[in-house]
Amino acid sequence: MCGRYSRNRIYVNEDEQKLIKNVRILLGGAGIGSIIAECALRFGFENITIVDGDRVEESNLNRQNYTCDDIGHYKAESLANRLLQINPQANIKFHNSFINHHNLERFIDGNDIAVNALDFKSDIPFVFDRICQTNNIPVLHPYNFGWAGFLTVTKPDTIQLDVLTKKTQGFELEMAKYVAGYETHWYTPQDWLDNVIEQYKNENETLPPPQLSIGSWIAAGYCVNVMHSLVVGKEVKCFPKFYLSSVLCDIN
Repeated sequence: MCGRYSRNRIYVNEDEQKLIKNVRILLGGAGIGSIIAECALRFGFENITIVDGDRVEESNLNRQNYTCDDIGHYKAESLANRLLQINPQANIKFHNSFINHHNLERFIDGNDIAVNALDFKSDIPFVFDRICQTNNIPVLHPYNFGWAGFLTVTKPDTIQLDVLTKKTQGFELEMAKYVAGYETHWYTPQDWLDNVIEQYKNENETLPPPQLSIGSWIAAGYCVNVMHSLVVGKEVKCFPKFYLSSVLCDIN
């Protein structure tokens, strides 16, 4: 195993390391996706395409993979530059564009795994999933629940996320409510998550969901772990099941 990945030994064997190097990852959205991209690259995924038309804002710096020098610049381009500083030999492509109905199929075509980190401002996240389903591409859906990181996965033959609701406005809240209800029914009530949901619902104005750096990094770790499992043929949990981790969820 080459020097760059020598510390992956035991966890990742040499054949797996060679295999993941050429897996093509599509990153739809470079918010939480910015953390996932770096985690994936450092693990050994060296073919990453980033698509996002947004620019870095100061409010992104509490949880996304950018610096003050990136403010005002395109997220996709800034992230690509950072990744190439980590591994100049990696195949990093970026598009300073929002994914829409006209370009979606072009961006999705030819990839092996997709990350749906798109904002729910339209039906595009649902359409993204449907096109990936048609193209036999598994999709990772990471969420930042502040103190917790969350990931659910959809495959072409599994239930899709839009069974929760066909409405895109407020979908993140619907997902949080689903997770809280699932935990209460099957495992242990997560009072902290219930409280966050209620406080967010009771805010006086419509604001983006509150998020912490903690949730981004946990979700990124889940994503890369699942990417590896998908590539080497290990079983992963798919929606309606999910991965959720926080010290607040610890019942030991």
